[in-house]
Amino acid sequence: MRRVTLSLDALIASGNLRPATPTPRAPADWRLSELAGRLVELSTRGASAPLTLTFRLVLDAQRQGEPVAWVTPGQESFYPPDAAEGGIDLDALVVVRVPSPRSVARAAGKLLQSGAFGLIVLDMSADDEMPTPLQMRLAGLAQKHHTALLCLTEKAPEAPSIGSLVAVRVHAERRQRGV
Repeated sequence: MRRVTLSLDALIASGNLRPATPTPRAPADWRLSELAGRLVELSTRGASAPLTLTFRLVLDAQRQGEPVAWVTPGQESFYPPDAAEGGIDLDALVVVRVPSPRSVARAAGKLLQSGAFGLIVLDMSADDEMPTPLQMRLAGLAQKHHTALLCLTEKAPEAPSIGSLVAVRVHAERRQRGV
């Protein structure tokens, strides 16, 4: 698998995402329509860079009238004021808190089965283990219901993806600009 590491500044400036695996056409922008039906991984190492990209995707979904769910383990902190500051309509965002990181993927399965969501964000953090059978099930449901399934992970760029069924993997970094 080809890995791509871009700084958040470069990613935003280019307006493009480069897929971790070759596809016939790279997504032209971080848009729901380009990622619908796919299992996507957005990883970082200790910085909050992926939230900017994730918020853009949530906003895109909300503008299209697509329901969005955000699944997070109870000990992780989804902070609503940050989301609201990013322009997200909190009244239209379903936030699901689960008791453990292992419950995140199971909750996603239930949400995907409903077919009601255009985007589901999974805050997996450092617990990036997802067995292949579970990936197959989630990827199949995402494709069936044309739902973008975005997995937020915390890992180094050289670390392996959460699995072989990830259609697009992006590693975001936050870098300080020179003054």
